[in-house]
Amino acid sequence: MAIRTVVWGENIHERINKVVAEIYPEGMHVTIAEALNADDAISAATATLQEAEHGLPQARLDETDVLVWWGHKDHGAVDDEIVERVARRVWEGMGLIVLHSGHFSKIFKRLMGTPCALKWREAGERERIWVVNPGHPIAQGLGDHFVVEYEEMYGEHFSVPEPLETVFISWFQGGEVFRSGMTWRRGLGNIFYFRPGHETYPTYHQAEVRHVLRNAVKWAYNSNNAHKAVHDAPNVPVETALEPIAERGPKLHAPGEEGYR
Repeated sequence: MAIRTVVWGENIHERINKVVAEIYPEGMHVTIAEALNADDAISAATATLQEAEHGLPQARLDETDVLVWWGHKDHGAVDDEIVERVARRVWEGMGLIVLHSGHFSKIFKRLMGTPCALKWREAGERERIWVVNPGHPIAQGLGDHFVVEYEEMYGEHFSVPEPLETVFISWFQGGEVFRSGMTWRRGLGNIFYFRPGHETYPTYHQAEVRHVLRNAVKWAYNSNNAHKAVHDAPNVPVETALEPIAERGPKLHAPGEEGYR
């Protein structure tokens, strides 16, 4: 069965900015989903901020293998209840790919536990993306680097936790460098952050970028992505212990009572 993927887009700039609308007339989320659907192993649909429950009701998330997230102008408009809903699904094993300015999204900061801040400059600079982990599945099919001719600069320091793996590092014409492709695991969920994708440039039309996105979805996919027991904290009765034990000493909880959270 194809990897069930949802591309979430803020869908604001495409509707209010003429430049962005000309580059992405159907929305950035649609362009990204089209790139993913070019691979028969992926079945990508879209969701946007403006939809009820931001297009992410619980039933839909339960059937999602990988969620791709792009946001920028109005991170604060994302309902906290939806953020927690997505976080729970990541802990259960759903993959998450966060793109470009999504580094400041509520869900990324929630899962990283850090400010996720960085330096930036909007000047249409050349970005050279170096593959520093050529054996990684996300880098398969690429050379040792590729160039995005026009992009927004992101520069270090990027205040995220130490990654599980660094796949890409970017260099910009102004001299800055940036860890532009990193992975983490939270609970059973695989997370990938990929830097390119400023909305006033045609980045998501570029073949190499689209190739990375398809690789990333396949990497982030976890067939065991509905592990609901990750949230459980059962009070295990003495009589069901694997080895015989005698209960001794006082306790706070009655048999079967839930613990404090």
